[in-house]
Amino acid sequence: MRKDVLAVILGGGRGTRLYPLTGMRAKPAVPVGGKFRLIDIPISNCLHSGVRKIFVLTQFNTLSLHRHISLAYKFDGFSQGFLQILAAQQTMDNDNWYQGTADAVRKNLGPILEQNADLVVILSGDQLYRIDLEQFIRQHRDSGAEVTIAVKPLPRAETTGLGLLRLDGANRVVDFAEKPREAAVLDRLAHPPGRLDPAMPEVSHLASMGIYIFDKKVLAELLSECDSDDFGKGVIPFAITRRRVYGFLFDGYWEDIGTIRSYFEASLDFASPRPRFEFYDEQNPIFTHARFLPSVKIRDCHLDQVLLSDGSLLEDSRITRSIIGLRSVIRSGCDFSEVLMMGADAYERGSAPGAVPLGVGAHSRLRRCILDKNVRIGRQVVIDPAPGGADEEGPFHHRVDGIIVIPKGMTIPDGTHIF
Repeated sequence: MRKDVLAVILGGGRGTRLYPLTGMRAKPAVPVGGKFRLIDIPISNCLHSGVRKIFVLTQFNTLSLHRHISLAYKFDGFSQGFLQILAAQQTMDNDNWYQGTADAVRKNLGPILEQNADLVVILSGDQLYRIDLEQFIRQHRDSGAEVTIAVKPLPRAETTGLGLLRLDGANRVVDFAEKPREAAVLDRLAHPPGRLDPAMPEVSHLASMGIYIFDKKVLAELLSECDSDDFGKGVIPFAITRRRVYGFLFDGYWEDIGTIRSYFEASLDFASPRPRFEFYDEQNPIFTHARFLPSVKIRDCHLDQVLLSDGSLLEDSRITRSIIGLRSVIRSGCDFSEVLMMGADAYERGSAPGAVPLGVGAHSRLRRCILDKNVRIGRQVVIDPAPGGADEEGPFHHRVDGIIVIPKGMTIPDGTHIF
């Protein structure tokens, strides 16, 4: 255990771009990979690197996130480690909620400064990545940095919506711009061909991953001197001109799960033969809540590129390139293609006469859709979005970027067609 390091995981804002998945849950509580939650990713990164002093800052729709964390992560009383939730709250000094990433940390400086740790690692609660925090911390100390930013090398075409920075020969940050669009700014922040990756000269820019290491004292001083509510928009540019700020080059997989499309495509990739983010890593597993569910039961099904989660029941169906979540029930004659089915929170012990039971009814055909938890899909339902259709909100669904999302707990009657 690293007693000198405290991790602060940011729970994120309203997550409006992931709506309706965030309609009843915080963004870090969104299910991923069939049986995990997004919050499991940064927590697992911390635990594998010996960082066991962890604060999680939360604000919106926190019930399911708090429940998951309390059930999944329990430290013994002798380790001096903890995982503590710091929810937004009104105080005598401040009656506002968190206004941004930096404001969330500023409002919790009291408990942060009380910890016996000289470094603070700030992580996002809604990204997919595996990072060696030990190596990250080692570079921070060896370079004499006061702030270190994890950065991802990218081609210019993939930098839209990201904070970009430029390093000198010693990897010190000498220039930064938050989500630039102007060609002149992008030109200014470009590195020479081959500087970042000799094998890929088209990789010319460095994007901030929103992952930082601060000397604890420096963090407190910066948040006092700079009144910006956001790290990327204010605190980091302010620090670059006054402090020793360095970049840590990260060459692994990293995906900011910010939209329905990015979430959908990243999730489907988990089921591919060689996924970019691998859950099958015995040395660095992703931890989550242990549910002790029974094995999957399958009868006469054709499955191709499918992740099946614990406790699921599948009958006489064809399923391709899909994720099937916990306690999913798929009845006879169904045809799934590119479906994210999140499953259910509990098994159903019978249903009322004439009611649509939990799961997917017989002879339903589903393509390119997300079924949130506890949905009830009737018999002979067709969900098959036409390409190029406009975003819309229907009586049973939301259409976002050509993907149909069935909200949590929704019931779709027999014979419904959604295109």
